Amino acid sequence: MNNNFETFLESTGISFFYFKLLLGFAFSFLITYVAIPTIIKISRRKNLMDEPGARSSHLRKIPNLGGIAIFFSLGVCAPIFAYELFDRYKFLFASFIILFFVGVMDDIMVLRAYKKLLAQILVSALLVIGSDVRIRNLFGVFGVYEINYYVSVAFSILTFIILINAFNLIDGIDGLAGSYTIATSALFGISFFRLGSHNDPLVILCGILIAASLGFLFYNLSNKRSTKIFMGDTGSMILGFLLSFTGISFIDIFIAKRDDVFYHLQSAPVIAVAILILPIIDTLTVIITRIYHKKSVLSPDKNHIHHKLLNLGLTHRRSTAYIIAYYLFIIIAAYFLRHLNVNQLLLIIVILGFLGAYLPIFLLRFKKD
Repeated sequence: MNNNFETFLESTGISFFYFKLLLGFAFSFLITYVAIPTIIKISRRKNLMDEPGARSSHLRKIPNLGGIAIFFSLGVCAPIFAYELFDRYKFLFASFIILFFVGVMDDIMVLRAYKKLLAQILVSALLVIGSDVRIRNLFGVFGVYEINYYVSVAFSILTFIILINAFNLIDGIDGLAGSYTIATSALFGISFFRLGSHNDPLVILCGILIAASLGFLFYNLSNKRSTKIFMGDTGSMILGFLLSFTGISFIDIFIAKRDDVFYHLQSAPVIAVAILILPIIDTLTVIITRIYHKKSVLSPDKNHIHHKLLNLGLTHRRSTAYIIAYYLFIIIAAYFLRHLNVNQLLLIIVILGFLGAYLPIFLLRFKKD
């Protein structure tokens, strides 16, 4: 935006940052909210629907291109209201576009897994190598501090890929992926806001993510079949990618000292893990279960946390509420214990995560007995 306009706003007592945050939030919500009915209409007319399958938790065909509206909202609002991010991270928008294209192709045609993986490797490498968005230091987790550049690059690319796919896996019931995005973006956004004005573009990005997710949830949680929609791989990959980006950016703040505000948090990587614990633990739980039953870790099944809650007789909304509430409990625990030794804190967070994941399984067995 023009510097003269910024000066004018400041002279009237209006903060340019709050102006961008509020406008970004409002437009992001409106774009998503207005775009989805048209997407639903086209999806029904062209039969671009999600067919119920072995892993599905729904019984009817539902449009699954809601991610297009989320992309449209983020693609318009982020470059306008958080434009500094695209100056700072040159390959961010290119990565965004590639994931959108691959996601839409997968939602419409169902791509082979290796093609999606190649695209995820490409966008992760673009951001990690091209824009230097990477995990440089583990602050003593497992005794590791500063990481060698090449190890850091490989580890960061792997982290992006794991989190993108893990986020995709939690998108199995109404409201969960959208609600999780809102909660995670709010937590990262508040943290960025408290850590100095240098992070204002990241705060605005989090606000835009929250608003886009709210606009999507209005339809995703609808009880009317005519207005219901899923975000599909388009939405889940983009949101997983951006949440991974904000998570790594959060850790990076405590490495690069800046003049405006600097608060060193030794447990920063563990706090980031705590905020992103849901997809991490859900994926690990599924892998452990498949190995235990001597199945391929890639074989589809209904062993996710949300499936277990549905088996207990909970509705989609109640299952989502339980998962988000427990997830927030872990965050609160991590916050109050943030000054513990990093490895002790990580152990507590992981134990709490697995406890929440396996509790529905124990309750289901008790119910059957």
